[in-house]
This record gives sequence, C-alpha cells and structure tokens, in this order.
Amino acid sequence: MADDYYEVLGIPRTADAAEIQQAFRTLARRYHPDVNRDPAAEERFKQINEAYSVLSDPDTRSRYDRFGPDFRQIPEDYDERVAASQGFGGGYRGGPSGGTRGRTGARTWTETGFDTSGMDFEDLFEGMFGGRGGGARRGSPIPGADQEAELVLSVEEAYRGGRRKITLGGPGGERSYDVTIPAGVVDGQRIRLAGEGGRGRGPDSAGDLYLVVRIAPHPRYRLVGRDIHVDLPVTAWEAALGATVPVAGPGGTVKVHVPPGTSTGRRLRLRGEGMPHPKGSPGHLYAEIQVMVPPSPSPRERELFEELAAVSSFDPRKQT
Repeated sequence: MADDYYEVLGIPRTADAAEIQQAFRTLARRYHPDVNRDPAAEERFKQINEAYSVLSDPDTRSRYDRFGPDFRQIPEDYDERVAASQGFGGGYRGGPSGGTRGRTGARTWTETGFDTSGMDFEDLFEGMFGGRGGGARRGSPIPGADQEAELVLSVEEAYRGGRRKITLGGPGGERSYDVTIPAGVVDGQRIRLAGEGGRGRGPDSAGDLYLVVRIAPHPRYRLVGRDIHVDLPVTAWEAALGATVPVAGPGGTVKVHVPPGTSTGRRLRLRGEGMPHPKGSPGHLYAEIQVMVPPSPSPRERELFEELAAVSSFDPRKQT
C-alpha cells in the first residue's frame, strides 16, 4: 500500500497507542464488510487493517517512520552507519498527500520511499551485510524478516474457529492465504504462517508471517479475556417472581435462571459458556439483567400496574 498510514486512520503522527487503537476501532465498526455492504468498504477495511497492523506495533511503527511505505524491504538488522556510507539516512517525512521530499546524502526520499532509479540492489545488500569486508558474500543466504499483519474477526468467528481465505497487500502485490483459525482465539493472539514472511536470499530463507488477531466490536457481546458479557432483557414480573429465560451466546442459545427479586444490573454467570480454550478451561458467559417494562401498556396492563402501585409498599429509593 502506498497510502500514508496516519492519514488512513485519520490521526496525527504524534498519536499515542490509545489514540491509534480508538481510531482503528471506530473505523473498523464503520467499514467492516459484515456491517457495511458498500463495495468500496472492503478495500477501505483492508487499508485500515494494514495501517493499524503497522502503527500499533512500536517496532514496526518506528521502522515505518524511518523508511516510509518501503520499510518491509529493509532488513531488520539494517545498520544506519553502513547506510550512511551508501548515501542513505534521515527519516520518512510524509505520505502520498502532503508529503515532503528531503535530500539525504546521494539518495532522495520521495513520497513512496527511496528513489531507486539506477540502484544496484546486489551492491546495496552486500554493503549492508559486510560483503565487501568479510561476512556475507555475494550469493550467501540472507534470512528474510518476520512480518505481521492484522486479522480482524467477529466474536462468532473467534468462538468457532475454522478456515478462512484472506488477501494481504504488500510491496510485492497482493497475496492470498488459507488460514486455519483455532476455536477460541482471543484479541492479541498470533497465528503463525511459516515461511510466508519477508523474502530472503537462498533456499528456505523466508521469514514467517504472524497474523495478529483483533476482535471486532460487537453490538451484543463484550469480551474480557475469554469471558463474554451480554445484556439480558427481562420483564418486571420475571424479575420479581423469578423465571428461566433464554440467553443467546456465540455458541448458541442457553437457559439461565433468574432468581426472584432480581434488579437491573445483576450479573448471572453461566460457567464454561464463554470463549473456548484448546489448552485450558473455557471462559464464562455473564448475563447482565436489564429489567424492561411495556413502552405502551394496554388498558388491562395499566390497570394491573395501578393496582400493584396501590397495594405495594416497596420504595426502591429507600433501599440501602
């Protein structure tokens, strides 16, 4: 992608981690293909993903700030002192819109990175890896760098796992992968794709690609680790008298017993009904009670409520 990642997320270059995450979550909710059916939304969502995957990691962000959109083509053990002798240095100063050009030694930064016209890449990499003074020689294997990308999943996808085909953009163009998603992955977990990272030189020299799982915001479910929290609406009489009511979770509908005298805000725990855990105990499902009353009661309902009001001495404002 040639887009400036800061502009994609709509944040300043001084944004901190919290601002980056907030911008991503806001845009992800707006452009997620499951929510936004606009044909352009999917491409926009890919841009948002790519920008967040780079800027949310301090090391990757630092490399992006230094080298611009072509940072993945620069080896991770890049020596700036060697680069200075090659005519490189300084830092990336802008994106595709509003960027600046700066002269650094014999090379020029442009909006898309280094001006590579006439560059001998063999000589460049030999200089970086000590090819002219010992160390790696022309033709010696050079390991590729590990890379990371964002994999945004819905709560339901993370819960059940399965297979998914994803397409990622990069300096070499788009590439597609068939990814196995383990059931019960959580936010921040990494899925490794061996040998799918940066290209090196020589056989078996490619790095690995790590997909960092991000759970998209959900209109019903709130995740805390492997625990799932959900609001459970109940009627006033179910709350007062007690009842067994259904509650929908990502794994399906289960029954929960509402004790008599339950008020709004009470949490009911359903053990083991949270996110699965392949190597341990699953999380729990917490149903938070929301007592609801008819918005437009019928004449008979109103009559019964008035009768209850006349005979009841209950005053919630005097409760301690």
